Amino acid sequence: MVDLGGIRKEISVALVDGVRVGDYVIVHVGHAIGTIDPDEAERTLALFAEMAAQEATP
Repeated sequence: MVDLGGIRKEISVALVDGVRVGDYVIVHVGHAIGTIDPDEAERTLALFAEMAAQEATP
């Protein structure tokens, strides 16, 4: 189960060895295709949030 921006979705982790609860994964078409470092994931999520905020501002 992953949280994709507030949407919880069940995905397959069969393609990535050693995935554990709490890991950040890269998801494509319902499959985890890789893991990502937690610090990098936080920076990426912050950038996505900033982009969304800019799009919402007229």
